[in-house]
Amino acid sequence: MEHPQDVEHRLNELEIKASYTEDLLDQLNLVIYRQQQQIDSLVQQVVQLRQQSTDAGSGSPRNLRDELPPHY
Repeated sequence: MEHPQDVEHRLNELEIKASYTEDLLDQLNLVIYRQQQQIDSLVQQVVQLRQQSTDAGSGSPRNLRDELPPHY
């Protein structure tokens, strides 16, 4: 049979580990939340860029002289 001091020591170690685990879980949840915000922002930017691309493509026909680099 174990001594009460050994049981208490093991219990303290388990409580410390549980505390660290809870802290780590909170940190990971925050990271996931921030990443989801970034993903949502990037998706919105892609949608806007696609919209701009289709708007620009539906305009007047392109003039190749407008696309020449400035040194020509």
